[in-house]
Amino acid sequence: MESQGVGSIVSKTKEPMAFEAEKTMFEVYRESTYTGLYRVVYFTDLQDHDKDTAINRALAGEHYFDGFLKNYGKEDAKTIIDGLLERMNAGESIAPDEFVRELGPHYLPV
Repeated sequence: MESQGVGSIVSKTKEPMAFEAEKTMFEVYRESTYTGLYRVVYFTDLQDHDKDTAINRALAGEHYFDGFLKNYGKEDAKTIIDGLLERMNAGESIAPDEFVRELGPHYLPV
């Protein structure tokens, strides 16, 4: 395998592969015990002081969508997710495959 910069390698299909440190795991869920709103938790970004609360809230909710975001451009991806959640919380029905389309190259499936 060829080297392609720091932290990535080229697969047999010639597409860069993300290492664990280069991606952020997230989940979109609907709160079932609080407001009923759709929320997102970025598990990889959690700090020790808020980890248990955030994970417990997500576990208590209804799973909707999950995956990984490439760390390169992650803030753009978070803005896209915030926009999708805003639309969903306003009553718009958005299918999970819409998340994949909107996130485009930022999204890495589980």
